[in-house]
Amino acid sequence: MPPKRIKRYTGRFSLVDGIPYQMPIQAKNAPAFMAGFSCDWEKANALLPGNEIHALKLPNGRGILLITVINYLDTSIGKYIEFSIAIGCTHGKKAAPRVLNALFAGLYGTGQFILDLPVSSEVSVKGGKGIWGMPKHQANLDFIDTPSNVSSQYEKDGQFVFRVEIEKPRSSSLGIRIGATNYCQYRNMLMASYVYFQTKAGLNLFGKAKASLHIGDHPNVAMLRQIDINPDPVFTTYMPAANGILDDHFQCWFLTYDQAPEQMPEGLESVIGLGLSEEWLRAPQISDIEKYRIH
Repeated sequence: MPPKRIKRYTGRFSLVDGIPYQMPIQAKNAPAFMAGFSCDWEKANALLPGNEIHALKLPNGRGILLITVINYLDTSIGKYIEFSIAIGCTHGKKAAPRVLNALFAGLYGTGQFILDLPVSSEVSVKGGKGIWGMPKHQANLDFIDTPSNVSSQYEKDGQFVFRVEIEKPRSSSLGIRIGATNYCQYRNMLMASYVYFQTKAGLNLFGKAKASLHIGDHPNVAMLRQIDINPDPVFTTYMPAANGILDDHFQCWFLTYDQAPEQMPEGLESVIGLGLSEEWLRAPQISDIEKYRIH
């Protein structure tokens, strides 16, 4: 559940970087789906920056790649699709023990580190990156919801990047109230933001979970082809109408390295000049993607 303090400013207004918000910042009735795929822990851990964030270890010692796609239909900045590509992680001096990282999520700072976060609209980039440090950028996205399956494809600058499709669970009647922590790298600092979801969902685990995964050779995701992803998902979940509330604050820490960094990651220059457009790029059009399927 969201912290009680959030109720105190319900209905108030805020203005940040030219973007008006009615508080709390929330999304209503957003169709969404998520899939988790096990991967090599050491290779996944190598994708994370600094010494403070570590890939989460599943009970079998492997890491987990988390794909979440949300079709935001009702937000304060309009409609947009958000396609999250992340590694399950913990935050602290060293990697958290298996199993305990899930049982004591607060103690170990368990969450996900977002590697890439394409969205449909410019204003979503401006807010998500400029305020919370999320690695948002505008891309070609879709959200295809059928009676049996749900899928999303991601293209950038005319190049195929990523596609995920899951088989829907038979029922979406499981009530879920959960908080999640999203970590990102911005201005070469570790950013953490917090979101709270309330939704009905369907969940499939292990052998019942069915999904297909296509990963292109675009530089945003090509490294994922090298982390030994198991194409049979650990879980899939579908939420026909999720409701989410962003917390009223974020945290950030310095990232540290064993040697002085030589390159500066993306920073403030990437949001200067962005506008408030809610317009989308065209829908994805590339169909010849079978060579990118993860087997």
